[in-house]
Amino acid sequence: MPPLRVLCVDDVRDIADSEALLMQIVGFESRACYDGASALEVAATFKPSVCLIDLNMPGMSGDELAVRLRDQAKDIPLVLVAVTARGDADSRQRTQDAGFQVHLIKPVDPFKLVSIVDTLWQTWEAARAGNVTAT
Repeated sequence: MPPLRVLCVDDVRDIADSEALLMQIVGFESRACYDGASALEVAATFKPSVCLIDLNMPGMSGDELAVRLRDQAKDIPLVLVAVTARGDADSRQRTQDAGFQVHLIKPVDPFKLVSIVDTLWQTWEAARAGNVTAT
């Protein structure tokens, strides 16, 4: 099986790069993007299964990006994880409305992030094999 593909999107380059490096260290294939437009472009060819997305980015917000990534992916399963500094009710509602499966508050413990992505990957793989229904 090919490795899980993770797209890490954050306008703070150090965060996007760190997330992408962490995913590579544990054996996932990853790409870092620093804005919504480049994330859409990369996703078109990279075909991620999981996207780690900051909510508050200039130009295109993370929730708008999430909706557009889902539309672009069409019928391919896509897991969306919000990685944001905002944990208020409005931000949580935004992520829910945009179709995110998980809402994480920065700073995220690297072990927790890897565990969550790995669990999502296993669920996605089981769904592909026909054993469970993916979200």
